[in-house]
Amino acid sequence: MSSPLRWTLAAAVCISVSVPTSAQSPPQTLSAAIDQLVSFDYATRTAAARTVRRSPAAEAIPLLAAAARSHQDGYVRYRALVLLAGFGEATATGTMRALLSDPNDRVRAVVFAWFERHPASDLNAAMIAALDKETSEFVRPALTRALAAAHADPAVRQAVRPLIMKGEDFFRGTVIEALGDYAATWAVPVIADVAQLDGPLQDDAITALGKLGDKSVLPVLAALQKSAPRDTQPAIAAASCLLTQQCGPREDYLRQTLTFAAADPQYQSLLRSAAFSLATLAARGSVSALSALFDVAEPSRDPARAALALAVGHVALRNPGVILEALESRGTRDAAIAVLQDAFDMLSEDFEEERFFVEIRRAYWAAADGSTRRAVAQALIDKLEF
Repeated sequence: MSSPLRWTLAAAVCISVSVPTSAQSPPQTLSAAIDQLVSFDYATRTAAARTVRRSPAAEAIPLLAAAARSHQDGYVRYRALVLLAGFGEATATGTMRALLSDPNDRVRAVVFAWFERHPASDLNAAMIAALDKETSEFVRPALTRALAAAHADPAVRQAVRPLIMKGEDFFRGTVIEALGDYAATWAVPVIADVAQLDGPLQDDAITALGKLGDKSVLPVLAALQKSAPRDTQPAIAAASCLLTQQCGPREDYLRQTLTFAAADPQYQSLLRSAAFSLATLAARGSVSALSALFDVAEPSRDPARAALALAVGHVALRNPGVILEALESRGTRDAAIAVLQDAFDMLSEDFEEERFFVEIRRAYWAAADGSTRRAVAQALIDKLEF
């Protein structure tokens, strides 16, 4: 499955801060709040998570760690581990280590996502061994991303290299994407081979080549620009931008393509490709690429809006700072946040969303009272209900 459809992300959270809010949570004990993380009622479980985030670390950390290890409800264990991660590396790593082989798929996915962002070289052998048994769609992407982050280890490299060319496309796409994210330049030749093959992984491979930054592949992209199908052209434009830093004309092309495809339901595949390509550039810090996404997404309706919102969500989970920067200068701030809200409603990326929440809370407290940055952060907290 190609990146525009997958958008499988992983990240970790690294700090804990107090949380401003204009809608206070109802009074409840911390233990009761943790139990309510599994509530079928959205308002109840949202209020429970807010209560946990706003609790003093000295009280929340022991209860979350205990719940993550041994709560009778498996989903509470998962949510408790996600929230525990938000209180920082020093307090979460011990619990993450203890749960490396836990039978709960979602718990293991969080653990591997944590060690992607907090590498522990002594765990590399265990993660390599896990490749033979981790086939869950929840777990294997997080595991392979954690290994990609540790690709400097020769043993990890040897284990990961074959995964580029074999296995299910969904999992291969995750490997290719992750190697691009973590600058695994040793993988350029084999990823370039994938990029030249028509199929669902072509976009992933082309985008990864752009992220890897090796200009020796520019002739490959030039050839593909002449021969690749229309829906692949946005990925080529984004990769060329990343490689050459000559982005103006390429962003203009992507903006025009996005506008055209969003206006006609017959061009949904092209729309997803253009949206993902702009999101790739935005996640790398391009405010103009993110603004292009917002410009088209804000007035849009389904089915186009879903693809556009997911592209914005991709950016938010990869680079919360560029979201803040774009919203600071945006006259249609509420409409833009509504797009982001739609994305979070569709995403099932609790761990990565928690990272976003932590970064926005940190930005709120770092910004001067009365500043635009603080106002934007407060609006996000209010609208996204964290």
